Amino acid sequence: MADDVPPLIAPSTGDAATRSLVEDVKNLVEDGRTLVEAELAYQKSRAAVAGAGAKGIAGWTLLALALIFFTLMALVVGLLLALAPAMGSWGALLTVVLGLLTSTALSAWVALRRWKRVRAALAETDPAP
Repeated sequence: MADDVPPLIAPSTGDAATRSLVEDVKNLVEDGRTLVEAELAYQKSRAAVAGAGAKGIAGWTLLALALIFFTLMALVVGLLLALAPAMGSWGALLTVVLGLLTSTALSAWVALRRWKRVRAALAETDPAP
């Protein structure tokens, strides 16, 4: 009954006495070299795909930024035209310019606060207990 059970490890095709440690090391080095070459080829293909995707993303992002810029310009011109009959052209111009300057100052203030918060977090060497 014990003769019917197959061995857990298949016997090697070569006799252990005829194989040498040098051959085994050479085979191991060759297999390692093949693995490294395959990994490099894989990473190169991933980088190519990422690069192609990044170009498309950058192009569409630039288009979106240009379109939002022109949209904001149309809003400014529209505000000037809408306010001019009620306030006069100089009053409309002053109102729109002050509104834009206020928005710019508020945006810059928020950006500066966030910059200081990030800079303080990165400069902190000893975390608080």
